Amino acid sequence: MTQLINRVVEDGSVPDRDRLAAALEEANIPTLLLVLTHLTGDAKWLEEPYRPQRGPVLDDNDSGSLPDEVQAEIRAAALATILDAESGLIAEKPLTPTEVTRMLEIALVEEIPAEYGDLLAEELGVLSRDIDVPHPLPPGFEALIIGAGLSGIALAIKLKGAGVPFTIIEKNDEIGGTWFENVYPGCGVDTPSHLYSFSFEPNGEWTRFFAKRPEVHQYLARLVDTYGIREHIVFGHEVKRAAFDPETTTWQLDVVDAEGRETSYSAPVLATGVGMVNRPSIPNIAGADSFAGPIMHTAEWDPTVEYAGETVAVIGTGASAMQLVPSIAGVAKKVVVFQRSKQWAVPHPNYHRDVPTGVLHLMERLPLYTRWYRLRAFWNFSDRLHSSLRIDPEWTKPELSINDQNERHRIYLTKYIKEQLGDRTDLHDACIPEYPPYGKRPLLDNGWFRTVQRDDVDLVTTDVERIVPEGVVTKDGTLHEADIVVWATGFKALQFLWPMEIHGVSGKSLAEQWGDHDARAYLGVTVPDFPNMFILNGPNTNAGHGGSAILSCEFQVRYIMQAVARLASGEAASLEVDEDVFWAYNHELDAELDQCIWSHPGMTTWYRNEAGRIVVSSPWTYLDSWNRMRELDLADYHETTANPRG
Repeated sequence: MTQLINRVVEDGSVPDRDRLAAALEEANIPTLLLVLTHLTGDAKWLEEPYRPQRGPVLDDNDSGSLPDEVQAEIRAAALATILDAESGLIAEKPLTPTEVTRMLEIALVEEIPAEYGDLLAEELGVLSRDIDVPHPLPPGFEALIIGAGLSGIALAIKLKGAGVPFTIIEKNDEIGGTWFENVYPGCGVDTPSHLYSFSFEPNGEWTRFFAKRPEVHQYLARLVDTYGIREHIVFGHEVKRAAFDPETTTWQLDVVDAEGRETSYSAPVLATGVGMVNRPSIPNIAGADSFAGPIMHTAEWDPTVEYAGETVAVIGTGASAMQLVPSIAGVAKKVVVFQRSKQWAVPHPNYHRDVPTGVLHLMERLPLYTRWYRLRAFWNFSDRLHSSLRIDPEWTKPELSINDQNERHRIYLTKYIKEQLGDRTDLHDACIPEYPPYGKRPLLDNGWFRTVQRDDVDLVTTDVERIVPEGVVTKDGTLHEADIVVWATGFKALQFLWPMEIHGVSGKSLAEQWGDHDARAYLGVTVPDFPNMFILNGPNTNAGHGGSAILSCEFQVRYIMQAVARLASGEAASLEVDEDVFWAYNHELDAELDQCIWSHPGMTTWYRNEAGRIVVSSPWTYLDSWNRMRELDLADYHETTANPRG
């Protein structure tokens, strides 16, 4: 084999050898070591002198902190190995979950608990999450999905792969959900791009390490076309009402198009994939209708509005403002930012960085590199942060932080903000929060603290009182003139499934059962009295400690597919979660949430309702969620076995 490898490399008979060699010069060394080990089965690549050393915090550690000569040896071996793989001389070696865990912890120079093995193996793609659905299906068996965003697409792909008929009802004229609707300047992910792709379809085409909105939408559109999902989507139709008919064990949906024409759909299975960030929240500020210029929410950005040379008032300082304001500053004549609360923002060395062209070529040529790189991002951005969000009841500084790790983060981030502000010490009070880090949604710094120092940017901390034709008036009576007003005020995240009217077996609506801003579901997915209905990205499924919405979405899809398989077997016509099981889970959930940072009284957060209950975030690690949803336990459900459709 060695002679063959040397021959292939030396005579250059493999096409694009030089291009591959150049690409490897830009590759991440720890990821190359994982690829080498996976392809050759040779464990020497995980031992000295090749074993990576720890790099800077948050850094990709592209060099593995290894000497140049060792890096060169690794790159040369990778070149030979990849060429052999392309020639069919070698292939991926089977890996056990234990081996995946050991390889990853060596590459990251960090201990990883053994219990993560199966989860990591699934994320890498060496263990499948697919669920077999028995055939033939009962007559008329199909599923309805509301929403063609990220989660609806994921479920549709798995339904199609399992041979289950389905229809997606989408209110917009195109797929993508929030990634179709949000087109404001700077819109993008605050999760590493490669983690913002499904484990079953990792994306090696990202051109930025933190992708902007067009690339995210392009990825989702490619999935829809690759898997043949588009033909199953009814565009431009919105679900107004859904009701379960216990006589036929089907869901009946009333749907309306843009012209007001009504249509009905029915199916045994209903899944909602409308997400949490699809209905803009606009505060009730007096005089908004009187403003003389354009006024719009970031989620309803009008690209025809020209902001160059204009004064733009931005109300809000959350995630969308963090992306928008630095993107328009310097183009607009002036940006006036109205801040209600301060935000912690975390720096990341890759946030503004393009993926090198060599790495793009390598990912295109060797998907295995993409898969391992994605897995490294999974660990770095997921459960590692979770412990810092747990309240230490014996902590002596609860007003500023909640435990020792959280305090270290507070000190680091405070120092970072002061460094970014430089000699603008007058901005310290306006920019450094008094509440613990991560009490609100963690944000990545898009140059926010540098931007608010600009001469053409004003940061206003006095509350807004009203809007007048000329601009925004604050409570101190100051008029801040503006040509354009932008609401950067988030979404109606607490109003799950709003404004749809959904009725269960009893005839009671889901909104009535939940009450005001107090949605609950078993595992975030299903609710008593609403059989055969499954919620994607439902209550308390948002992992507030980091990671990616895609991770929990995949857990939910597998769980739902198990329910679909049970219903498709014909042995059950309906599945309804037991009410005692539902409440036992929710009591456990609330008790855990009380121990998490989002219960801290020092800040407001859209994760929490008016009564103080956390409705959006999950207290669980990804491993916890994965374990809870790995297998559907039929003992948690009531089944009806009579099948009127049979």
